[in-house]
This record gives sequence, structure tokens and C-alpha cells, in this order.
Amino acid sequence: MADRVYPASKPNPAPPRAVNGAASFPATKAQSFQRPAYRPQPPKSRRSRRGLCCSILLWLILIIVALVFLAAIAAGVLYLIYRPHRPTFSVSSLRLSAFNVSTTGNLLTSSLDISVTARNPNSKIVFLYDPTSIAVSTSGGVGIGDGSFPAFVHEAKNTTLLKTTVRATGESVDSSAAADLKKSSNLKLEIDLETKAGVKIGKLKTKKVGIRVRCDGIQVAVPKGKTAVAAATPDAVCKVKLRVKIWKWTL
Repeated sequence: MADRVYPASKPNPAPPRAVNGAASFPATKAQSFQRPAYRPQPPKSRRSRRGLCCSILLWLILIIVALVFLAAIAAGVLYLIYRPHRPTFSVSSLRLSAFNVSTTGNLLTSSLDISVTARNPNSKIVFLYDPTSIAVSTSGGVGIGDGSFPAFVHEAKNTTLLKTTVRATGESVDSSAAADLKKSSNLKLEIDLETKAGVKIGKLKTKKVGIRVRCDGIQVAVPKGKTAVAAATPDAVCKVKLRVKIWKWTL
């Protein structure tokens, strides 16, 4: 009986080498080719731009608030020092020298001599007026005539008398309004003044703003022949309104 031959046993692998007192194993194939993990970075540029825009906007708001606050303080100081008041206007005299409505064509012809008194109640404020337009109409809205006053400087604590003649020549009138005018022996008139005025305080001059003046409650008799008739209600007080334009709107 033949003897069996057994293969020699596999040699034991070499023990791991010690590195700094710890066992070190050789790197496997998978470990030697492993890529580093991808870590996305946050978008720093966008955040920095947003922060810069927010800072600029905040500073602009603070500057605007500061300017408004300083302007309010300056306006308050000026008001306490100068105590400004609006100018006043009144119709001191009105004489209707001609008034006629033709029977054919309903054409109006009229002539009015008007005196308007302007008063400046302020002791340290001067008003600078542009030319002033004047329009006279009846209470029913029929235009009697147009005219104007020249530009003038209204000194402090000063009263200025403005005179002009308002005329209408051959103005067409609605048939129903013409019939009423032909029957009337008295006319109720309304006067509208419109101009621009600025304020002068010392050497400081402001920008001119619109002013509208409305005078009503004036009665005058229709003249007969060539005799002029004075208004029955002189010294009619007028209302003054400022017309401030903001972008496209006029207040």
C-alpha cells in the first residue's frame, strides 16, 4: 500500500509592521484609488452683494430722514422768527361803463374799470409777483371780459392799488344766457385773478408758486346809455389759494 503524500501547508503571512507602536497594514487597491468627498462651497459673492446693497439703501434712507428733519427744523425756526401771513386782496372799486348784447347774433360788448387793493401784512417778507391775469364773469358763468395787471414787487407792510380795464368785444353768448342778460337790470359778478409769486426774506428768494384769487358777491347795475355805473358792493374781500404743482398734479 503506497504512502499518501500531503502538500506542505501555506506559509503564514508576514505579521504587520509596527509604526509608532501601532500595527500598519498595507493599503488595499480600493483604498489607494479612493477620491476625496465633494463638498459644495456656498456662493459668497451673491451674499456679499446683497449685504452691500442693503447697507447703501439703509444709508440713503437715513440721509433722507436727516434732511427732512433738518428742513422741518429750519421751517419751524423761520416761522417763529418771521411769522409769515398770506397777502390779502379786495376789490376797492368797479365801474361798468358799457354793457350790451346785440339782438342779432347774441354778441356781447362790455367795458369795466376795476381797482384791486393788495395788502402785505408781513413786516419782514417781500412778495415778488409775475403779471396777473384777471377774468370777470357773471354768477351764471358768462364771461364779461379779460385783462391783466403788470408784474410788481410788494414790499413789507405795503398796500398796492392795481388798476385795469377789462373789455369784451363781440363775444358770442349762448342764446338762453343772452336772453337772461337782456332782461337783467343788475349783474352779479365774479372776479378771478391768477398769477405766480415768490417770497424774499433778506437776500433769500424762494421759487415762485401759483396763486389764484376769487372775488365774489359783487353787484353792479346795467348802465343805461353812456353813464357808467359803480358797483353796489365795493371792498369785496377775496379768497387767496396757493396752487402748488407736484409732478403732474396741481393742488
